[in-house]
Amino acid sequence: MKILVVDDDKDIVELLSIYIQNEGYEVEKAYNGKEALTKLNTSPDIGLMILDIMMPQVDGLEVVKEVRRDSQIPILMLSAKTEDIDKIHGLIQGADDYVTKPFNPLEIMARVKSLLRRAAHQVQNDEPDQLEVGPLIIKKDSHEVLTVDGKNVQLTALEFGILYLLSSHPNRVFSADEIFERVWKQESVVSAKTVMVHVSHLRDKIEEATGGEKVVQTVWGVGYKVETR
Repeated sequence: MKILVVDDDKDIVELLSIYIQNEGYEVEKAYNGKEALTKLNTSPDIGLMILDIMMPQVDGLEVVKEVRRDSQIPILMLSAKTEDIDKIHGLIQGADDYVTKPFNPLEIMARVKSLLRRAAHQVQNDEPDQLEVGPLIIKKDSHEVLTVDGKNVQLTALEFGILYLLSSHPNRVFSADEIFERVWKQESVVSAKTVMVHVSHLRDKIEEATGGEKVVQTVWGVGYKVETR
């Protein structure tokens, strides 16, 4: 498997490349957003992208937006910015995780391994292969979500994980920490805003596909649920 490292700082690219190769992965390198998109289109074996936000020609957020039109490749974003709004913006665009500069390369590799495990993770076999919730049909094995009239709802791996978790436990309220630990497959060490942003994006996609149906509900001060009627 190849990991694509994208940053206009060549020293960062070279540093991360060393750590990635030490873990047994191949590396593709790009130094701006335009080059990153070209690499993705010409290297089908790229399994994850580490992507800087602030770059010339095409910035990282635009790259994520473009990639998410037809790919669910895991994306780890890098940025020198530390304000919450920047993290939220990146997540809304479809990134899976976010690390601010300066960073410890060992942390980057831990995040990379976590994202790759999650991408390869299959939901437990004793869970139903197909769920029907309101106007949606959720297919576990193919990670597809369809409306009852056959329209495909394009979700990221994280968005699908959240929807499947809530839908397979109807009427149960999950806190943001519970959702993070079950879907991200790691201990919750981030702000609840991370989960909030993914839930918000999930809702937007469902409502757009179903004409405004509100499948995922907020229980204020507690968490989120999918309610059956």
